[in-house]
Amino acid sequence: QNNKTNSMTQKPILGLSVITGGSSGIGEACARELARRGTSVVIADINPRGKEIAESIGGYFYSIDVTQDEEVNETAASIEKDLGPVRNLINCAGIIQQPLPPQALLMEVWDNIVRVDQRGTYLTSVAFAKYMIEREIGTITNIASITAHRSVPLHAYAPAKAAVVAITECLAAEWGPHGIRVNAISPGHTSTPALESAIEAMERDPVLLNKNALGRMVKPEEIAKAVAFLISDDAAAITGINLPVDCGWLVSTSWDTYGGLRKVSSR
Repeated sequence: QNNKTNSMTQKPILGLSVITGGSSGIGEACARELARRGTSVVIADINPRGKEIAESIGGYFYSIDVTQDEEVNETAASIEKDLGPVRNLINCAGIIQQPLPPQALLMEVWDNIVRVDQRGTYLTSVAFAKYMIEREIGTITNIASITAHRSVPLHAYAPAKAAVVAITECLAAEWGPHGIRVNAISPGHTSTPALESAIEAMERDPVLLNKNALGRMVKPEEIAKAVAFLISDDAAAITGINLPVDCGWLVSTSWDTYGGLRKVSSR
């Protein structure tokens, strides 16, 4: 009942939406938000928790490992056959890394991050776009990161996410003539289970909790709302963009050179 009530106050999202990495964090928030807006949701994830989430929102679950070419292509084909045309693909599958110096970062860790975050995004995009091209309609939204835009001690993750932004721009130009819009969102530090666990384990500095213009972390549902906008008809003329949703991290960090953001004076 809540889903129906909420969706009536917002424009519905058209068509079937597939969300990779929808079992937790930003992906889960996207699944719940899109379900509230009336679209049929497929959670495609290696984590079986996605099945429970899918059932709770009246959606579907397909197991997928975005690093496996054959599996990704077979899953795309199965979803199209079982459920019908996929209108929207949201690539949320990704893994984070510890902020290690390069000499301490194992290449197998580097390779795995690039394999999931960069290659996986490209692979799933191509697998689902094949069907969108035939119909000449569809949207793809990739989850990048603000670390794609600044120098940070994440020597695998940041370059992989920068590649996601470049992939987004390239595919937007390539597939635009086929009626497919491709956009990216660069979340700031978001209160996901993965990041919160890293902070608790002292693998991330707690300063992330408020190191931005708004003085707080981004909520997963705030990313989900941005995704919902980009795949909606309200964004019909928008393609090839990268939208930061970061509570003002990008605009505030350079102020540290000048002593940091000004303190709010009491009144």
